[in-house]
Amino acid sequence: MSSSVQNLKRLTLRDLQSTYLKKEKLSMLTAYDVVTAGILDEAGIEMLLVGDSLGNVILGHETTLPVTLEDMIRHTSAVVRGTQRALIICDLPFGTATDPETALRASIKVLQKTGCQAVKLEGGLHCASIVKKLTEQGIPVMGHIGLVPQSIHQLGGYYQHGKTESSAQYLLESALTLQSAGAFSIVLECITHEIASGITRKLNIPTIGIGSGSDCSGQVLVINDLVGLSLKPPPKFAKPRADVASVIRKAAREYLNEIKTTSEDHRPETKEEECLAGLS
Repeated sequence: MSSSVQNLKRLTLRDLQSTYLKKEKLSMLTAYDVVTAGILDEAGIEMLLVGDSLGNVILGHETTLPVTLEDMIRHTSAVVRGTQRALIICDLPFGTATDPETALRASIKVLQKTGCQAVKLEGGLHCASIVKKLTEQGIPVMGHIGLVPQSIHQLGGYYQHGKTESSAQYLLESALTLQSAGAFSIVLECITHEIASGITRKLNIPTIGIGSGSDCSGQVLVINDLVGLSLKPPPKFAKPRADVASVIRKAAREYLNEIKTTSEDHRPETKEEECLAGLS
């Protein structure tokens, strides 16, 4: 950990609200492991989301649906261990927030076992009672509306939301209801720029956009999309700032070439020499 973040206190919801009230943009990225989390923490990212997107980018699933609560706890614990300053948020995976009591049990388990500061759940109006239940028990909740990947089969695919009057009205009502229920922030995913901007103006809590235009109170990206670490092209709204996949590929090929071209004269003649070489 660099000296720039040593001994810093972890950010709180009050810190984030203060930044929001000063009309400063908020930053959030996903993280799934201790090393990446530590690097992003050193860089000054304010919020790290341990998203159930780990099902896609880490575990190789086509959707987020196979991700379990145990998966989220394992990865969130690693992210917490790797950070000192960022506020850590854990996604409640598919099937763990179906009703207030189920969500409460899952959230208590997450906070107790990981040390994170908040949970995030997907859904609009129907999630208000869940958010209210959690916040009444002292559990900070980030909402998530628009494209909600856990409902991908019901939605029928990945597409932009808010294009019709009924969709736009539902999104606005959902945002206002989640705010009233106690959410401290709401992710707006793949919502038209105009509707996301309107929602942001009407709320008194931060909106965090992903593929929803630049007028949101802050932005979030999947870290793999930001740094170009993927086997697939990134979403259209993501602009990679690096090409980490190429760096790894180049290093691996150089390593492979070095191994394949090692002279026979430099190889240990016996197993004993091989073991001794490994200890030197």
